Amino acid sequence: MSRQTKITGESKQKFVHQVFESIADDYDRMNTLLSFRRHKAWRNTAMKKMAVQAGDTAIDVCCGTCDWTISLAEASATGRVVGLDFSRNMLQVGEKKVAARQRTEQVELIQGNAMELPFPDDTFDHATIGFALRNVPDYRHVLQEMARVVKPGGQVVSLELSKPTWPPFRFVYYLYFQRILPWLGKWFADRYEQYRWLPESLVNFPDYKELARVMEEDGCFEQVEVKPLTGGIAALHVGRVKGGV
Repeated sequence: MSRQTKITGESKQKFVHQVFESIADDYDRMNTLLSFRRHKAWRNTAMKKMAVQAGDTAIDVCCGTCDWTISLAEASATGRVVGLDFSRNMLQVGEKKVAARQRTEQVELIQGNAMELPFPDDTFDHATIGFALRNVPDYRHVLQEMARVVKPGGQVVSLELSKPTWPPFRFVYYLYFQRILPWLGKWFADRYEQYRWLPESLVNFPDYKELARVMEEDGCFEQVEVKPLTGGIAALHVGRVKGGV
């Protein structure tokens, strides 16, 4: 049995939880290093596309250390923003950042499961998930849960790693992602196995075209827009929840 097989199915959630609990303190620094700071530009692109308005409400699913949560809160200015993650250690890092940005009155951080969002239907104007959809037990179900808690006409937004389409670039990218990235994790964070999981988590995850097709076919969205980023290394998907004016 391969290692990839061992961490699928019921064991995947436990394994991923252990990964993020163990890398929480190094997560922000390693994100900047491993993405060559592109993750910040990608998030800025997502925020511009979303065009969050003052007073809008939002939930950031799998919020990690809360960078996107804070961006949503700052764009909304006054609206309620919830950050939800299953890793207590990641949330503890996020709590400090939220406090430093003086957003504790506006932002609520919850330890919870993306597969079962603890909110009624039609609660938020926006739902986001950043670099986590490939890690959940069932990404289709998570997208459906996000659509459920968003008001009709609201947005479900995924920012996720993807697969480059141009063959020469794809070769170089996979060489870095599969062979070099885990060793950078070992050298800079003393975490080899955890950073080896990151490229493995992308193997069975759909590319940006397939993910857009899945969102269109699932029936939750009346409109799906997709934008590949940095040659397809990442992709932004925006789904408009059915029922809006």
